[in-house]
Order: sequence, then C-alpha cells, then structure tokens
Amino acid sequence: MSFTDRLLISLDNALRTLAGPAHAGRPNPAASHGDAELAPQDRALSGALMRVNHVGEVCAQALYQAQALTARSEDLRRQMQVAAREETDHLAWTQQRLDELGARASLLNPLWYAGSFAIGVLAGSLGDRASLGFVVETERQVEQHLAGHLGRLPAADQRSLAIVAVMQDDERRHAEEALDAGAAELPPPVRWLMKGAARVMTETAQRI
Repeated sequence: MSFTDRLLISLDNALRTLAGPAHAGRPNPAASHGDAELAPQDRALSGALMRVNHVGEVCAQALYQAQALTARSEDLRRQMQVAAREETDHLAWTQQRLDELGARASLLNPLWYAGSFAIGVLAGSLGDRASLGFVVETERQVEQHLAGHLGRLPAADQRSLAIVAVMQDDERRHAEEALDAGAAELPPPVRWLMKGAARVMTETAQRI
C-alpha cells in the first residue's frame, strides 16, 4: 500500500471518528449491568467524566493513525492499526454511554483530533523506537487517568464503571506491547510536557 493510500485511509478514519457513529468489534462491557437511576448531580458527573474519556478515544484514533502512517516498519504499522481498532471499541462504548446519560460529546473534538494527529506525526517522524516510547508514556498516563475516574464515578453508575475498567486493562496492555516491541524511554521533559497537555485537555473537555 502506497503512502497516498495510507493517507487517504487516515483521512477516512478522521471523518468516521468525528462525523459518524463508531462501531465496536467487541461487546459493550456495560451490557451486563442495568442502567440505575442516578441523582441529577451524579448523572452530570458521569456525563462530564465520560465526555473526557470519549475525547481521549478521539485523540487515540488520531495518534495511532498518525503513527501508523509514519511508521518505518510494516510490523509497527500493523501494531498501531490493531491498537487503533481496539480504541474504536472504546470510542463506541463511551459514545453510547454519553447518549444514555443524556450528555454530549466535546464540541472541540475536531481540534483534539487535529492536534493529536500532528503530535502522532511528530512522534512517528522520530523513528519507530521513539514512536513506541510515546505509546508507552501515553498509555501509562491514560491508565492513571482512568484509575482516577474509577474512584470518582458514582458507585451506582455500574455501566460507566464497567466500560472504564475494560478500557484501563486495554491501555495497560498496549503499553506492555509497545515495551516488548522495543520502545525507547522518553526524556523527562517530554513526559512532563505530555502530562501538562493532558491536564489542559481533560479540564477543558469536562466543560466544553
């Protein structure tokens, strides 16, 4: 497949992520839990947190597509594409939960996608080991972020909790797979910058 073909696929994925409903390849983890009646403040909190998680999955699509596009090796390209498909499950699950909660997705999703795609291209341009290192650090930060949400989501919201728990397991596995594939450790200033950018994104996405 030529670079032009891969670029067109990336553009198609962007349109699907931002404009159309995502379709999961795995069953929704929330399916085994009833939709409990939540107090208004709990419903609002769950909606805000799941909106942040949905933004995270929009960003994940952009990052993995960009890193697949710029990968030097075919093995890494396939690894990024497989991870992106699993992240599509997360995207579909969080969107479904937002709908159930009567909450909306972030109005800034096109901006989040564009920024994340640019970051993914930059990471990929530094070489495969650096790109894998970026995956490791990103997924570790996402795993910690999801752990925080597991502690903040209302106990009665078992549907959201089930989704987030599976997402956390998947992110941990993606980081481990990137390490096994030969990821390079990112320097501390880069990790700090990534944490700062993620904090801005999460605080903004809760509201907008």
